[in-house]
Amino acid sequence: MITILNDNFSELNDFLQEKSFSKIFILVDENTHEYCLPVLLGNMETDLGFEILEIEAGEEMKNVQTAIQLWEILTEMQADRKALVINLGGGVITDMGGFVASTYKRRIQFINIPTTLLSMCDASIGGKTGIDLMHYKNMVGTFTFPERIFVYPKFLETLPFKELRSGFAEMLKHGLIADKIHWKNLVQINKLDIEGIIPHIKTSMEIKQAVVEKDFQEKNIRKNLNFGHTIGHAVESLYLQQGNPVLHGEAVAMGMITETYLAYLEELISEGDCILIIESIRKYYPYLDIGDFKDDDIFSLLLNDKKNMDSHINFSLISGIGACIFDKQCSRKNITKAIDFYRKLNDA
Repeated sequence: MITILNDNFSELNDFLQEKSFSKIFILVDENTHEYCLPVLLGNMETDLGFEILEIEAGEEMKNVQTAIQLWEILTEMQADRKALVINLGGGVITDMGGFVASTYKRRIQFINIPTTLLSMCDASIGGKTGIDLMHYKNMVGTFTFPERIFVYPKFLETLPFKELRSGFAEMLKHGLIADKIHWKNLVQINKLDIEGIIPHIKTSMEIKQAVVEKDFQEKNIRKNLNFGHTIGHAVESLYLQQGNPVLHGEAVAMGMITETYLAYLEELISEGDCILIIESIRKYYPYLDIGDFKDDDIFSLLLNDKKNMDSHINFSLISGIGACIFDKQCSRKNITKAIDFYRKLNDA
């Protein structure tokens, strides 16, 4: 259940009073510790004891070593099965916190309070938890719903512009795969700022929630949410492997451009729609340099994508603005052409 919080967090406080938790653990990174935790603690009304668990910010912290440290801290602090973990942060915090809570003592309860646009519209919703393995994105995880998701849009005021833009990529994706009107409303935003984005957050969240409710464990239609992520995750992983991580939304934007062109090559969309979509995405996102990445390196990661079956690369590709198909197998020739198309955009 998703709840938009008011300024006194009354819905959160009602939730805490209704449940019989033994203790609260609040997971933050150094950014949400500084900018968001004071707001939460200033409005949270509970007699329960709580502990603050802080990790460093960044995708590179989303690994098994961090998970082990958190499991050990929970054990040392004698967290029992009636404890509650509050994940206060962006995608790394909600992914990591959900994974740690869902596996500690075979699951303790957790809630997500997303603080970034990316987490509000994507990572905190849907019950996917996970960590990265080596340089592979979200390779280890669980399907576990949080007890609740509480969204406080004013947390977006703490975000740098690049983080806001990163989250906007997932909103664009939701429009492209499921809601033509949502897409049209988003691409009419000329300046990416909080005022322009906030009115559309609820719709984007509802699109993802509706898909997840139809297919929680990603057996079919939920795979559509991976549009832009097959190639996008590969490129994101290569940057991570270099020790030079890029924001998730920047990689997804690159992936959506490339996979839109792939959909055109596979005759799923018209040339006109292809051009319109790519130009719309490029309006918001800078070119992501993939010149140092060889095709073989990209394909090696594509072959490890979680959606694959029987060594075939399965794509989720749009079949129109607001429509998508999943488990689409494409020729290596067309995949290579799509990647080359993106490389050449820097010369355009």
